[in-house]
Amino acid sequence: MPRNYLLLCLIFALGCVSTAETHSEKKKAVDWVDPHIDAANSRWFFFSSACRPFGMVNLSPDNLLGGTWGTGYRYHVDTIRGFSHVHAWQLSGVSVMPTTKAWQPNADPDAYSETFSHDEEIVKAGYHKLRLNDGIQVELTSTTRVGFHRYSYLEEQTPYIIFNLTGPLGPSIMTKGQVEQTAKDEITGYTVNGATRRRPKEAPVYFVAKFDQEIEKFEAWEGKKFLEEGKAAEGKKCGVRIAFAPSSEADQYVRMKVGISYVSIEQARLNLQAELDHWDFDRVVEESQDEWDDHLSLIEVEGGTDDQKRRFYTDLWHALQGRRIISDANGKYCDMTGPEKRIGQIPLDSSGKPKFNHYNSDSYWGAQWTLNTLWHLVYPEITEEFCESMLMMYRDGGLIPRGPSGGNYTYVMTGASSTPFFVSAYQKGIRGEIDWEEAYTALRKNHMPGGIMARAGYEHKTELGGGLEYYIERGYVPYPLPKRPNSGYHEDGGGQTLENAYQDWTMAQLALALDKREDYEMFRSRGQNYRNIYDAEEGWMRPKTLKDEWLEPYDPLKYDDGWVEATAVASTWFVPQDLPGLAELMGGEQALIEKLNRSFELAREHDFVNPSEEDRDKYLNYGNQPSMQTAHIFNYVGAPWLTQYWTREVIEKTYSGADPDHGYFGDEDQGLMGALSVLLKTGIFSMKGGCSVEPYYELSGPLFEKITFHLNQDYYPGTSFSIETENLSLENRFIQSASWRGETWNKVFLMHEDLVKGGTLKLEMGKQANQSWGSEPLPGS
Repeated sequence: MPRNYLLLCLIFALGCVSTAETHSEKKKAVDWVDPHIDAANSRWFFFSSACRPFGMVNLSPDNLLGGTWGTGYRYHVDTIRGFSHVHAWQLSGVSVMPTTKAWQPNADPDAYSETFSHDEEIVKAGYHKLRLNDGIQVELTSTTRVGFHRYSYLEEQTPYIIFNLTGPLGPSIMTKGQVEQTAKDEITGYTVNGATRRRPKEAPVYFVAKFDQEIEKFEAWEGKKFLEEGKAAEGKKCGVRIAFAPSSEADQYVRMKVGISYVSIEQARLNLQAELDHWDFDRVVEESQDEWDDHLSLIEVEGGTDDQKRRFYTDLWHALQGRRIISDANGKYCDMTGPEKRIGQIPLDSSGKPKFNHYNSDSYWGAQWTLNTLWHLVYPEITEEFCESMLMMYRDGGLIPRGPSGGNYTYVMTGASSTPFFVSAYQKGIRGEIDWEEAYTALRKNHMPGGIMARAGYEHKTELGGGLEYYIERGYVPYPLPKRPNSGYHEDGGGQTLENAYQDWTMAQLALALDKREDYEMFRSRGQNYRNIYDAEEGWMRPKTLKDEWLEPYDPLKYDDGWVEATAVASTWFVPQDLPGLAELMGGEQALIEKLNRSFELAREHDFVNPSEEDRDKYLNYGNQPSMQTAHIFNYVGAPWLTQYWTREVIEKTYSGADPDHGYFGDEDQGLMGALSVLLKTGIFSMKGGCSVEPYYELSGPLFEKITFHLNQDYYPGTSFSIETENLSLENRFIQSASWRGETWNKVFLMHEDLVKGGTLKLEMGKQANQSWGSEPLPGS
């Protein structure tokens, strides 16, 4: 064979490799998202496919129904029982199912369920495609408030679509429904989320469904009987089967648009008309992908493996879609904070558009170490909207929520977890049109008797489970509190004391920034209450009883025994506001380092998580919120190399899973753990939740060779902030030296005010710890 031919082949092959590499480099951020990660686990609101950022509609298949946990899309279940439009914190609704079966009305969706295979399934951010084993191909996408379906039926099959409006659906029992045909190509109705232990009032979901062809049969049912054809249905067990004329074409399509609203059918129609006035399905898929990419590409990563990028952008995607919009396109929303349902209106701007959206949300419990850093830095406009939304709920119902659902207060978890979110926003200059004097008044109320802090989890009718009067009088919340009717969950005085103390410290910082000196001194003093439950003899935090005695018997590894979803060993480190003070209690920095390092060594044996419901007596848990800051404590006690070491260990053991069975260990709380994973992999963190009067970010080793944060110039003066590394690898996890904007940098932190002006942080990495780098103390340490 001629030598020049071999040379040409070699050049061609190298060109193909080069082209492939170039193509890979040009892959968009949204293309890395893999919704199947951890899809075999977690709960109703976790899985997402046909959804926009924070979308009211989160349209996806439901394999299992009935229950907050273990429901919705479950990767290893081969049967689909419907495609529902709402997968949210304590909310569900509008379940539909395409079918060809000769089916009689039945409250059990198993009567029309169908199996499927993952072989023909495509799942992306904003799009879901699969084929049911009866031959129907299902494609799903959405706008913010409208679900868009495209079904392909086989030749001569009669296309049916079932709307089942009642029965178990995720965390709710759909207690009542109504449906009627309102045009040749349209049906309307509602379904009602019954009250739950967490969400005390019902939450109706209204819908308008439009089809791209005329309805041939409208067969509604009540109970187990079809009504007269064309007759509307309403009641505790109702729904409708819609039929369309069969076609002789090999693939006959039926397209359906479903607009929803929590306000009314008229508002559902308005949302549909405002957001989807055409039938171009592929265009909506493309627009959804573009919207996601606009959000995700604000953080660019270079280097790393494909799996690392896939996991990183999936983490970031989760951090932007767990909490859901509940207001309509024109700003109307449902307020359920009072004795009766009320329809509210968000203020409009000069062009007649709502100034912000109203949001449904799980708790902000742990957000000080996750959303406060990620959102406030990269998505400050989202932060501002959420602050406005919570303030509006204060005006409606008298309290800033710590987790609203369907216009209800839920009192989810403990403390005043929204306070650090607000304080961090203010300290970082995210002010907008917020009346901060009003915000301060509202936040302060939450920390006083009658406020959120006085209520334990889901304590709707009393204000006793928080033990706030004891906390204010004695400096701690006793455990156990007296038993009484209507008490809440998580009445765990040790954990409540630590959480309250940190949140009081954040209030002190806001009081200082607003020159409220008397309040500053009060809340600063309350921020030291953690000292009252430290048992020097045991060396751990320990609950105190109503008799002002140490809890007996006492096991520092006993889960939930005075601690909120944690043990005493894990909770002891919850003193982000005063780590020097904690070190003093432990006998000095070296004693703290040795104790914490030993805890990490023991926690590595169980991959830094609680492996099961029955096996929770563990030292640290990076699968839940209470101890997910612990690796960064070393930065505060003169051992930043241990922060660098252990954060990488946590990434590898806990946040590298990238398949359906691994990812978040079953508890990705609406973006909190996704956001934590993003921060660990970018190497920036904020122990104090960004609540200091002059906030800053602590540093550790990143996962990628280069990370670029694109800044919103409506809020910050710089265009971008970058972190670049040299010699980075799994072994080379230790920072040897650094430069910031070209100048030598020996600090383990960057001030927020400086970072948002833009610049590049360069890190030289190595295999051995450089114990002299980062020796300058952090502010306040």
